[in-house]
Amino acid sequence: MTTTDDFRFHAHELIVDLDAATAEMMKLISAHQLNGPEWERVTQWQHAAYERWTTYLNERSYPDPGENNPNP
Repeated sequence: MTTTDDFRFHAHELIVDLDAATAEMMKLISAHQLNGPEWERVTQWQHAAYERWTTYLNERSYPDPGENNPNP
């Protein structure tokens, strides 16, 4: 896999987790369950998933577009 493919694959994994956490949170909201242990678990999951996703997106672990081309 290329660096771009690796980046996209991992970003996709992270966004799938964030989407699942957000969906669970929305289910609790629609059921008016905005407190208690399940709410705490889901909000912590959603927050952590968001932090993992944004941290990954903000990392500079992939090359600049010009760095892949050996000929200037």
